[in-house]
Amino acid sequence: MVDVAMQGDALGIGAPSSRAKALDRLRFRDTAFRNLTRGAAMGVLVILGGVILSLLIGSLPALRAFGPNFLIEEQWNPVTERFGALAPIYGTLVTSFIAMLIAVPVGLLIAVFLTEICPLWLRRPIGTAIELLAGIPSIIYGIWGLFVFAPFLQQTLQPFLIAVFGDIPVLSSLFGGPPYGIGVLTAGLILAIMVLPFITSISRDVFNAVPPVLKEAAYGVGCTTWEVVRYVVLPYARVGVIGGIMLGLGRALGETMAVTFVIGNAHRISASILAPGTTISATIANEFTEAVGDLYTSALIALGLILFAITFIVLAAARYMLARIERRLG
Repeated sequence: MVDVAMQGDALGIGAPSSRAKALDRLRFRDTAFRNLTRGAAMGVLVILGGVILSLLIGSLPALRAFGPNFLIEEQWNPVTERFGALAPIYGTLVTSFIAMLIAVPVGLLIAVFLTEICPLWLRRPIGTAIELLAGIPSIIYGIWGLFVFAPFLQQTLQPFLIAVFGDIPVLSSLFGGPPYGIGVLTAGLILAIMVLPFITSISRDVFNAVPPVLKEAAYGVGCTTWEVVRYVVLPYARVGVIGGIMLGLGRALGETMAVTFVIGNAHRISASILAPGTTISATIANEFTEAVGDLYTSALIALGLILFAITFIVLAAARYMLARIERRLG
């Protein structure tokens, strides 16, 4: 009891008045901390609302001038001030689809190798290489893609695809045309390289979070590595894997500089993925400094609004999917 009283005196809360003052100080600090965290959270909403409002206000002239046709018209002619967003929307979706089609399986395979098969002495070098890929600026990817990767594809992969699929009815259109080097396929491959570290890193972390006892039990009953990954690791970590995939998709949808270098920046829709194209972000980056006139600027801002809406829809769909999975798993 004496020790408790001495400790109370040392903290200044021995007497009733001192104890009340100490409680008031603690209550004030707690209230200030609560208000600070609430202000930070509300600040994010205010910034997001400001961005949406500014995009809406800036895009109103173009939306009033063209209406719904802005979303379905391919023509983009600054001279006659006729603008349509269909070609950039098409390029954005197709390049992101190509990127995810390549990056998702490759990223998952790398993550499985690092967590289940890779020797200990090799895990750190591969993990460091993946982290370095994530840290490379997009402008470096663009320069490398334009001067190294695109000429390589022009001389090797694209002629091979044209020769192999040239006589197949549907695929001949998909891989038709001369080998430009740059184009939609090249942009999709560059995006796949860029989003690969995000998918791999997140998948590796969630795979490592699987309790070892589950995998040991599976191995104990005679399961192979493939069966352990398929029936134990992936079902346990699928929520995190889907989150990583959606994070990579968001990066692919909004990537600007790397895509601008290698996609060709042509405002047209072609059935061939070897042909040049454009994306929403590439169009904005290329033409915003040259936009003269309110309608031209408004059309570019409207493209930004469309990209924001596409990203929001993708993330909302991801959250809905994750919520359903969590609800099903209890």
